[in-house]
Amino acid sequence: MKREIKTTNDGSKTLFINELNENYHSHHGALQEAKHVFIKNGLNLVYDYEINILELGFGTGLNVLVTIDEYLKTDKNHIINYFSLEKYPINESEIEDLAYFELFDNAELKNIYQKIHHSEWEKNIEITEGFNLKKINCDFFDLANIELPAINLVYFDCFGARVQPDLWEKPLFEMVADKMTQNGLLTTYSSKGSVRRILQDLNFKVEKKDGPPGKREMINAIKL
Repeated sequence: MKREIKTTNDGSKTLFINELNENYHSHHGALQEAKHVFIKNGLNLVYDYEINILELGFGTGLNVLVTIDEYLKTDKNHIINYFSLEKYPINESEIEDLAYFELFDNAELKNIYQKIHHSEWEKNIEITEGFNLKKINCDFFDLANIELPAINLVYFDCFGARVQPDLWEKPLFEMVADKMTQNGLLTTYSSKGSVRRILQDLNFKVEKKDGPPGKREMINAIKL
């Protein structure tokens, strides 16, 4: 489907799919949404030495970039292995036009942004010391057949239920839960009651959190 680039309210860009009337990120601010949902309420709440992140899906690569940016601010005494699923990778023109590295003060992120997008799919690539990325080109429902280490952090960043309701139903969440370790954290921008109930049925402790700008609530869920 045709995609076009739009600028969100915080000055960061996103992709918009006309046929679905759907943005890849919140129009209130792509960058601030990523930082709020996946860093403040995700990465910064996990204290394991080795953090294995599963992302659904890779999209524009913004979540990977904000995660690396946050990692580089630490003393880097831990390891991050980042696994990201994506069925429809963006193209070279979109990569260049999004230019997310321009949003950060760290000049190192320009080369990292290029490495994220140009690293080979299906291979573990060291993006920077202590941070490894594997991009997997697949449908989310292939997750059950993908070999992964025990996941202790999930970025559940699928398109919204209005356009892809099957991604917010029990079968996919069951596959995700099966990949997670006990006490693993799932974070998502959604706060749908049906999603909370599904996660509770799958033995997650679900907590509603303040949402990013433009959204009242979001979900954190701990696998018990």
